[in-house]
Parts: sequence; C-alpha cells; structure tokens
Amino acid sequence: MFIALSVSVEVIHSLRPVMNALRTRDAALSDQLQRAATSVSLNLAEGAKRTGRDQLHHYRIAAGSCAEARAALAVAAAWGHLDGVDLAAALALLDREAALLHRLTHRRR
Repeated sequence: MFIALSVSVEVIHSLRPVMNALRTRDAALSDQLQRAATSVSLNLAEGAKRTGRDQLHHYRIAAGSCAEARAALAVAAAWGHLDGVDLAAALALLDREAALLHRLTHRRR
C-alpha cells in the first residue's frame, strides 16, 4: 500500500467518532462525509493500477474528495453538530492527505 492510500485509511479511522456524533445530528451530511472519505481511498487504489492521464484523473478525483471531506467537517462544525468532538486528528490527517495528493497531481514531468 502506498503512503497516500495508507493515510487515507487512517483518515477514515480517525473519522469514526466524528461519524458517530454526526449521524445523530445530520444523517445526510454524515453520509456525504462518509462517501467523500471512502472515495479518496478507492480512487487512490484504482489510480495506482492505472497509468498516464487515467492515473492522474483518479488522483485528481481523490484530491477533490479529500477537499469535500474537509468541507463537510467545516460545515458540520459550523452547524454545531460536532460541539465537543475533537476534530484535531482528523483535520491533521486530512491536511497530510491533501499534501500527498497535491504532490501526486502536480508532479513535474
């Protein structure tokens, strides 16, 4: 498993307590967050088996899904759905994932 994929799975693990809290407050936003985080891992795995522009396409989708997951956390926090939930680990891992994805999508050729 390459580092970006490994970190994406760590993100999902860190989101488990967040998802438990969010699910009771906003099921739709919880579902969106879950799908976005899952999309990062799945697109990284698929992209790792592709080449060229097809690989880059999957990595770009993963980057967009990573941004979507971070935005979902921000929206949930803004609505007060996550008061008392520690988001530090999840946000730090999402930042790391975003940096890894930036490197994958902006390689010099």
